[in-house]
Amino acid sequence: MSDAFFDAPEIPDDLFECAIHLRNNIIGLTTDGGSDVEYKLARSKLMGDPASKRLLPDFVRFSNDAASVRAALSGVASGAGSWALRRNHVNETFKPILIFLEAGGSAADATITDGITVYDAPAVQTFWAKALERRATDPEGAVTAASTLLEEVCKHIIEDSGGEWSDKWNIPKLYAEASKLLNLAPSQHQEEVFKTILGNCQSVVQSIGSLRNKGGDAHAGGRLRVPFKPRHAALTVNLAGSMALFLIETWQAKGK
Repeated sequence: MSDAFFDAPEIPDDLFECAIHLRNNIIGLTTDGGSDVEYKLARSKLMGDPASKRLLPDFVRFSNDAASVRAALSGVASGAGSWALRRNHVNETFKPILIFLEAGGSAADATITDGITVYDAPAVQTFWAKALERRATDPEGAVTAASTLLEEVCKHIIEDSGGEWSDKWNIPKLYAEASKLLNLAPSQHQEEVFKTILGNCQSVVQSIGSLRNKGGDAHAGGRLRVPFKPRHAALTVNLAGSMALFLIETWQAKGK
């Protein structure tokens, strides 16, 4: 067996830890530190997992070695004081995969995370991350985050369309306004099948808002408080994420 085998650095088996290792190594590469061998090994491990591969930053997916990474990051910033900008860029672009892996995400989580990340709205990304992080350990917090995620998406779409929303509007009202702007309101369609599907989407959003009021951690529930289980939170988060992605993708398609 070759000496190279024994000299090869150890890369974490856990994908989340591997992603952190890769991120930190890349930050080192931006200052002429880091390791080309470790970069290749960690990158190869994550590229071998389909869900992780799609969430890796583009500059990682298309850079086979340390030299390619340095070249890609030099395009982000160069010159005096540029190290901090490159480091921030690395940290920001690694957030989607770290959020996904830390939450023990599924392929569906990866698809939603990918779509939400593309939408330039930090608040939306924050609440999706909170929903994923909390669904197994803090069901009530996850339901609240899922509900707030939908609120944020609707508010952003209304604002991006040149409209305004009121602080008094609840989730059903926000969704009703956003859906009209996206031509997703049941009343805007004639085909019965589309009216039914879009009406069910409306019901899902309304129900998620009601769940938050019943058992989320946004309000005190008193004796009538509903104790959520992780499976309830998982269902709510998955539905909210799917609806958020549907709204975002419809908005993006509308702008093309």
